[in-house]
Amino acid sequence: MSSEQNRISPVPTELSSVLRRVFSENVRDFIPQYAVAILCMLVISAATAYSAYLLKPIVDQGFFSAQWTTLYWYCAIIVVLYVVRGFAVYGQTVLLAQIGNDIVARYQKRLFDHLMRLDIGFFTASRSGQLSARIAQNVTGIRDLLNMTIAAAARDVVTLIGLVGVMVFMDPILSLVAFFIGPPLIYAINYLTRRLRSITRESVEINSRLLGAMQESVQGIAIVKAFTMEKALAGKLATLIERAENRSNKIARVSERLTPITEILVGISVAAVLAYAGWRAENQGVPPGSVIAFIGAMIFAYDPVRKLARVPVNLERALVNARMIYEILDLEPQQTDAPDAKPLHVSAGNIRFEKVRFSYAEHMPVLHGVSFEAKAGETTAIVGPSGAGKSTLFALLQRFYDLDGGRITIDGQDIAEVTKHSLRSKIAYVSQHPYLFEGTIRDNIRYGRPDATDAEVEEAARLANAEEFIAQQPKRYETLVGENGVTLSGGQRQRLSIARAILRNAPILLLDEATSALDNQSEAKVQEALERVMVKRTTLVIAHRLSTVVNADRIVVLEEGRLIEEGTHRTLVRKPNGVYARFYRMQTEKAENLLAGASADASSEHG
Repeated sequence: MSSEQNRISPVPTELSSVLRRVFSENVRDFIPQYAVAILCMLVISAATAYSAYLLKPIVDQGFFSAQWTTLYWYCAIIVVLYVVRGFAVYGQTVLLAQIGNDIVARYQKRLFDHLMRLDIGFFTASRSGQLSARIAQNVTGIRDLLNMTIAAAARDVVTLIGLVGVMVFMDPILSLVAFFIGPPLIYAINYLTRRLRSITRESVEINSRLLGAMQESVQGIAIVKAFTMEKALAGKLATLIERAENRSNKIARVSERLTPITEILVGISVAAVLAYAGWRAENQGVPPGSVIAFIGAMIFAYDPVRKLARVPVNLERALVNARMIYEILDLEPQQTDAPDAKPLHVSAGNIRFEKVRFSYAEHMPVLHGVSFEAKAGETTAIVGPSGAGKSTLFALLQRFYDLDGGRITIDGQDIAEVTKHSLRSKIAYVSQHPYLFEGTIRDNIRYGRPDATDAEVEEAARLANAEEFIAQQPKRYETLVGENGVTLSGGQRQRLSIARAILRNAPILLLDEATSALDNQSEAKVQEALERVMVKRTTLVIAHRLSTVVNADRIVVLEEGRLIEEGTHRTLVRKPNGVYARFYRMQTEKAENLLAGASADASSEHG
């Protein structure tokens, strides 16, 4: 079981508990629609039962007594009944479909809103592909629970009661013969429902993994092809597909066992009734009308009996899906605002890290009492080897996680005591790997500030050095960027990310190795854009290339989660045994060696 499932709170396992919850959350909002749908179902039930009842006078008066005029009137009545029944079926089907679609839509919105409130840790522990596949697959369970329950209660049960009433009215003794199918059918339903419970959940989870694996393979297609992983992934997916197929086949075998059981019991019942009716007609001279009506009612009753017999089986499938949706909805956000949290007010933008301690997992600390100050309006660079805790500091400043100890303040306000929304609205973030969303270039820039005008969006693009390549796009700002900006280069995506940050106009700017993956030409344009956005802002920069931080007002050096050096480039580079000086010498020597090698190659070519 995945780690995110381990965090899932317990949910009611009884069908009645889940049904009560589903009904309490939804039925009240659809009372008028359900009332009309139930009325249509009652009309269907009444028309079906009355059709069976009419068989007696049709046979006795029309055929047995040769009252042909009466027969024709009954034929007209049957036509009217089936016209009314047809419109009622249409109305019921359309209304239930509309209600079901509304329910699916509202749960999708509710799920997304809830997911947006969950902490980063949940998404770190969850596979995004499996999560989205599971949501898309499970959300229909709520709709099916409601529609099946209401249809079973208002249509099938009422129809069955009406037809049973006709059967008892026509012949009480024959009714006793027909009812013997009840006990074995109930036993079979209970047995199959128990068998389906476990294999249905397994099937849902396997299908979620399968859809998730497919989504991840498509998203990472460049890596798949670069590392010739096609065969390996195809084998992995084939295994998942086979497991999903086997589960689906097992569900089909188990659930469809009800069909032959029901058919056999109904067949025996019909044969017994016919045999008894034939014996009575032969020996007692009873007119055939009541028997024909009885058999008609019993045959009509087979359809609601068959549907009702399958309701527990189908409900179990829907119940598994509904439970899995509620498992997500019942997750409590691990990181919430303090009860008395207030909005953050940034006057200058002075940031202090005071003895900050943090670990992602117990007994695995990442930061050990880190303290430093990023002064308002200045640029503070954070450098150090991979795993030193640089990106963790950024995550903590944005309150993606809560501290184990110490505190972080902005203008003297502890960020743990302000609302997360107000905190993050005062921060603009540019990642090493810029992410673009579904939509146009304009949409992706405007995410920085949704209420920005088109003129402000275009000005941000100009300041980010993005206007030149945007002008070359087929529809300029209205060009669709493709999945995660696949149609754009790395430098172009990064400049759109910077434009988003410029548009946000936040007093604090976080740059997480924003130029490390770019070529020299793209880096120069991005760096120029960054210098514009850094003016008069408190800026924190993470960089592996020390050449990008030499002009920083302050440099903080981390190693293994501890602050070991702090100062300007000039002071740090002069420390003979300093970590920063060692990094700087290594990068400088590497650059000089590359230049020397290039010069030697050029000389040999001329020679």
